[in-house]
Amino acid sequence: QAAITGKMQTLQRQAFKGTARVAPNAGRAAKLVVRASAEQSRRQMLMGVAAGAALMMRPNEALASPVPSQEGIKVLCDKECVDKLESLELVTLPSGLQYRDIVVGKGPTPPTGFQVVAHYVAMTPSGRVFESSLDKGKPYDIRVGGAQVIPGLDEGLQTMRPGGVRRLYIPGNLAFPKGLKAAAGRPSVPAASPVMFDVQLLYIPGLEDDE
Repeated sequence: QAAITGKMQTLQRQAFKGTARVAPNAGRAAKLVVRASAEQSRRQMLMGVAAGAALMMRPNEALASPVPSQEGIKVLCDKECVDKLESLELVTLPSGLQYRDIVVGKGPTPPTGFQVVAHYVAMTPSGRVFESSLDKGKPYDIRVGGAQVIPGLDEGLQTMRPGGVRRLYIPGNLAFPKGLKAAAGRPSVPAASPVMFDVQLLYIPGLEDDE
């Protein structure tokens, strides 16, 4: 019986040694698994960064792409006029609206509620035309103060005189709150973005008739 007990103890010691020899190998295998997982995570992170960088480049690429030509569109202020704009006085109103008078008109300014007959060319800050009465071949009838047009244009008309031509620099809060969608030959206008209007006040029906 003592011999059997001794043999069993010997087998147990051998089994423990075998387990001790296997344990380091198992530890190395676990480390390899952890390293492989970390490497895979690092690769996924790098791929994500690269994809993000590619997405960030797309707007720049869009800006760099050529825009459709607008040659032939009628304007109130041509290239020679635009080159001289910087030399004209820039007036800033409390609302944030700014303007330069290209031609100062004569006569009365339109009282609130009166209609005016005017041409205008509406543009993005880069000069892309998105609406023009000149292209339509007919001026607009606008009731001053009647909320028929955007606030910036309405305010800009109130101090103009017949025969005057003015460039309005309209801030986003006085422009198109919902923006305008692009159309054939017309660029889009983002919501609440600044715009420019060249305006020619032709006459004020009722006032000029009385003079």
